Amino acid sequence: MGDSADREVLLLRVAAWIRQDPDRQTRSELQALLDNFDIPTLSRLFAGRLRFGTAGLRAELGPGPLRMNRLVVRQSTAGLMRHVKDLLAERGQTHVPRIVVGYDARHQSETFAEDAAAVIAAAGGLPLRFDRALPTPLVAFAVRHCGADAGVMITASHNPPADNGYKVYLGDGAQIIPPHDDRIAAAIERAAGAPIPLIAPPSPTLGADLLDAYVHAILGQCPCPDARQVRVVYTPLCGVGAAVTLRAFTEAGFAAPIVVESQVEPDPDFPGLPFPNPEEPGVLDAAVALATARSADVALANDPDADRLGVAIPEPSGQWRALTGNEIGALLADHLLRHTTGADRLVVSTVVSSR
Repeated sequence: MGDSADREVLLLRVAAWIRQDPDRQTRSELQALLDNFDIPTLSRLFAGRLRFGTAGLRAELGPGPLRMNRLVVRQSTAGLMRHVKDLLAERGQTHVPRIVVGYDARHQSETFAEDAAAVIAAAGGLPLRFDRALPTPLVAFAVRHCGADAGVMITASHNPPADNGYKVYLGDGAQIIPPHDDRIAAAIERAAGAPIPLIAPPSPTLGADLLDAYVHAILGQCPCPDARQVRVVYTPLCGVGAAVTLRAFTEAGFAAPIVVESQVEPDPDFPGLPFPNPEEPGVLDAAVALATARSADVALANDPDADRLGVAIPEPSGQWRALTGNEIGALLADHLLRHTTGADRLVVSTVVSSR
């Protein structure tokens, strides 16, 4: 096919995308590129589509199939619903699919969650929606607690501020594993070629009661000795972890952590942070400075969707250092082995954990 024919196909794809795109801003961006005949930029934006994998989708916000936007979320949800229905049919189950939908405080997260819920409802499913931005682990917990068939979390985890993402759990509340990732990806491809119906979803149903159940469940899973005299500095890194974390500390009988005030409220721009990942150099500087000033025993940090933990400790020299993931894991394992009994104390290795 010649260059002229290739351009014609590209321009038709862009025009078709614009007709489907529900977002005025991304539509306008593409239309401007189309009006200016900016073939190089359009070619980059339409050089493929985001590939669904075991971690779902994650990319910069923007127009087209290689960015995170409302149409990509709708297409992905339509594909997920096809996969869930296929799984139910394979098992001989005929109930209405129940899908948990959660979101964090990143740019457009709540809008993406509303789009996902509308697609689920139109596809004959029941979206179980959270009524506020909350940590990712609550979605995984809610899938099991509510007996749902899948869960969707709108988050880019610890990515830069310009990104967002789409994380999926199936009925076990665990991260997607093969072959489900490939099957969902194929279902998304099929869904992207057809109109996507929408129905206004029911009002959010998951809120305080689910949060209560989550906090009680995690406290019940934590064997703790009687010692509670520890001074903790905590930062959610401008994410959604503060409310749940501070409540868990209080209900476990610890003194309330000393919070980094400049980072306690959710802010999708993550001001003052070089990168919103507690494992990156410099990200814990504010927490360590506060811990030093307040003579704290330990500094803790969550990433923006609160499914990642950073830990810093003082050394005998007085200098603070961040623990590695291996060190945190070893300390947790040691604690569990010391304070529990039985043959079911398992260490589970995942695709993202240490060997």
